[in-house]
Amino acid sequence: MLPEGPSAHHLLTLPNLITMARLAAVPATIWLILHHRLDMAFLLFVAAGVSDALDGWLARYTDSRTVIGALLDPVADKALLVSVYVTLAVMGVLPDWLAILVVFRDVTIVGGLLLLWVLGARTAIKPLYVSKLNTAMQLILAGIALFQAGFGVGLGPTLVILIWLTAATTAWSGIAYIFSASRWLKAPSA
Repeated sequence: MLPEGPSAHHLLTLPNLITMARLAAVPATIWLILHHRLDMAFLLFVAAGVSDALDGWLARYTDSRTVIGALLDPVADKALLVSVYVTLAVMGVLPDWLAILVVFRDVTIVGGLLLLWVLGARTAIKPLYVSKLNTAMQLILAGIALFQAGFGVGLGPTLVILIWLTAATTAWSGIAYIFSASRWLKAPSA
C-alpha cells in the first residue's frame, strides 16, 4: 500500500536519498564486476543490502514513508539483482540459464501487472511469501558468488546447492504469481 498524507510525495527524504544511492550503486557494481573487481563489487553489494534495510527502517521510524520511496525501493532492489545476475552470467560466475530464469520471472510479473492494469485491476499486489523467500535466496546466492569469485574462497558445493535452490524458488515464485493473477481474472466483477 502506498503512503498517504502531507509528506507522501516528498522526494528528498533521507530514506529516499539512501534508496537513490542504492540505485546509483547498480552501474558501479556492474562496472566493478566487468573489470574483474568482484571483491569490491561484493563490498558494494553488501553495502546496498544494508542500505535497503536502513532506508526501510528509517522511513518507518521517522514516519517519512513516501509514494516515491514505495515505488523506488523495489525498482532499486530489482535493478541491482537482475543486473548482477546478468553480469555474473556473462562473466561465467553464475550459469546463464539461471540469469535468464531470474529475468524472465521478473519480466513475466511486470508484464502481468501491466496486463491487469490494462484490464482494469486497481488492486495493490502484495508480495507472496514465496517471493520474499526467492528474493532472499537471490540475494544470498549473488552475495556468495561475488564473495567466492572476488576473494578466491572455495566453499565446496555451497554455490551449486544455492544455484538450484534459487532456481527452484524463482520458478515457484513466478508460477505462484501467475496463479494469483489468474484467480483475479476469474473473479466475478462487483
